[in-house]
Amino acid sequence: MLLILHPDTDKHSEEYRLTIEHLECLADVSYRVHDIQGKQQKLTEIYLLGDTKKLSSDEISALPAVERVIRISEEYRILGRHHDEKRTTGFEYNGVTFDQDSFHLFAGLCAVDNPKNVEEMMRALKAHGQQCTRMGAYKPRTSPYTFQGHGKNCLPYVFELAGKYDIKVIAMEITHESHIEEIHEALEQTGNPTGVMLQIGTRNTQNFELLKAIGRQKQFPSLLKRGFGITLNESLNAAEYLASEGNANVVFCLRGMKTEAGNPHRNLVDFAHVPVVKRLTRMPVCVDPSHSVGNHDRDPSGILDVIHAAAQGVISGANMVLIDFHPHPSEAFVDGPQALTIPDLPRFLDDMELCRETYLKRQKIYQTDL
Repeated sequence: MLLILHPDTDKHSEEYRLTIEHLECLADVSYRVHDIQGKQQKLTEIYLLGDTKKLSSDEISALPAVERVIRISEEYRILGRHHDEKRTTGFEYNGVTFDQDSFHLFAGLCAVDNPKNVEEMMRALKAHGQQCTRMGAYKPRTSPYTFQGHGKNCLPYVFELAGKYDIKVIAMEITHESHIEEIHEALEQTGNPTGVMLQIGTRNTQNFELLKAIGRQKQFPSLLKRGFGITLNESLNAAEYLASEGNANVVFCLRGMKTEAGNPHRNLVDFAHVPVVKRLTRMPVCVDPSHSVGNHDRDPSGILDVIHAAAQGVISGANMVLIDFHPHPSEAFVDGPQALTIPDLPRFLDDMELCRETYLKRQKIYQTDL
């Protein structure tokens, strides 16, 4: 059972005290409090755990601090929608709003290689009005002999350059709990010039101890990629691990499924699940066309396969696109052949804006029936 308290409920108020006292007296039921900071107000949700079937919804709804009560049937207790369209979606971080109505592009280096290329990429993004990017410092690789990322050594110059070019949020994959502290320390040392969204890669979708560690910290939001060989339900439960530890600021990323049926693409593109995730959960949804397609091939009209895939996700309602760009792909240490280049950037941005406009127009066609 989920209790939604009145907006901006003061936890020192008499109403809140009386509500909590009542909950503490319930037999075989425990509770967990989660705060959600929306654009204009703070919302508090209380999750009742245990034998809640015997509880009266009307009785709980009558508690002084409670606005409404929702019976939870899905597994995603915190991140699920639970058929309640009034539930807040998304969050705000470092001045940028991430929810199911927003749209952001995270174009950048899959793996940081040197300051020159990082600066060239960020300069191009600023010139085209972008505030977000991807920059990989820690890289899990299939082979132990391939480049694993520069790690904490590159963080200071990445963050300083982000500040120089007004980049507000960097999506950055981490592979170990210690990386959270390294990122925190590097941000502090450089004067907190930017923000970081902690990315959980597809290989770590079911690394539950890492998920718990990321969920326990409150400073950074997270971007969870779907596991490449598990069901959507299993991946959504991985996101719930993050939220259950206290940090529900999660973006869910579709990145393709590993199967021979996807050939000649690197993975079978799964972007048809964009509206499914938005229906089942409150999470903003990201698509990663680079790791879905994994090549730089073009169709007869000259459009790259990876851009076609990105368009499919955006027209389906994706709130974020994570895509590989590199100023000089031949110099890239990771996934150079699939990266778009800076000359591709203006056309890509125009295309994605057109796709977003198309999605919004599609929405209006069907909203007339609601």
